[in-house]
Amino acid sequence: MNKAPAWDHFRSFLAVVDHGSLSAAARALGLTQPTLARHIEQLELSLGAPLFTRSPQGLRPTDRARRLVPHAQAMAAASAAAMRAADGDAETLTGTIRIAASDVIGAFVLPALLRDLRAAHPGLQFELALSNAPSDLLRRDADIAIRMVRPVQSALVAKRVGDVTLGAFAHPDYLDRRGTPSSPADLGAHDLIGIDRDLSALKGFETSGFPLDRAGFAYRLDNQIAHIEAIRQGLGIGICQLGLATRAPRLIRLFADRVAIPLETWVTMHEDLRGDARMRVTFDHLCTEMAAYCRIG
Repeated sequence: MNKAPAWDHFRSFLAVVDHGSLSAAARALGLTQPTLARHIEQLELSLGAPLFTRSPQGLRPTDRARRLVPHAQAMAAASAAAMRAADGDAETLTGTIRIAASDVIGAFVLPALLRDLRAAHPGLQFELALSNAPSDLLRRDADIAIRMVRPVQSALVAKRVGDVTLGAFAHPDYLDRRGTPSSPADLGAHDLIGIDRDLSALKGFETSGFPLDRAGFAYRLDNQIAHIEAIRQGLGIGICQLGLATRAPRLIRLFADRVAIPLETWVTMHEDLRGDARMRVTFDHLCTEMAAYCRIG
């Protein structure tokens, strides 16, 4: 290996991996294509091996490049965290906070919570990293995370704020058309909204009585936001968080005594951020408001 490559070279490398071509990566980074190509060439020279091969689909990363990706991603996360740290003052309520959450929480719950927080502290800015995959706070993928699973990493400040409960719901229009089932055993005669390929989404439903057979779902999808919207549009009976089902259009809960799946909910952040005023205020606010959300229903 020659001279250690610059961070810009790794950033260009990740862009090519993500976009599959020099031109698309250059546009994404706001660089010229010759500049980005020079970054890749210099990185390959530093590492002593090619990182991409050409194919009809574009540039394909080599095996060495694929091994490099998680390390480059860690560098990107650290760089972004450093920029956020420099962006504000640890003693004042100004600067950027990156919050990781699921698609559903990020789309339907966090906007109102962060609106109220920013109204009180207009110097705060928020970045949302929305994914159903858990973020790595130790790698600083985010500053604060809302998780529906108990954290297992050490060096985290973690507070369990309650349980978000899932239940079976339908729109009143659907029940007017098809009738209201009296028990989960009646669901075989109804249109069910369920998963497509993400079998992990069924975890916790084994004893609920809600059907788990993909073949029996009339409407299949893995995106949780689209799943909720399908229920709201009256396509059938599906699973929804109690806190969302109470919003307009209001959904009707079915089999409350049988289908009630608790998802333990945690707000977490890296312990090194406890001394940062903006992080502490945001963490405490999210704990309070998410606890209230868990109590809905």
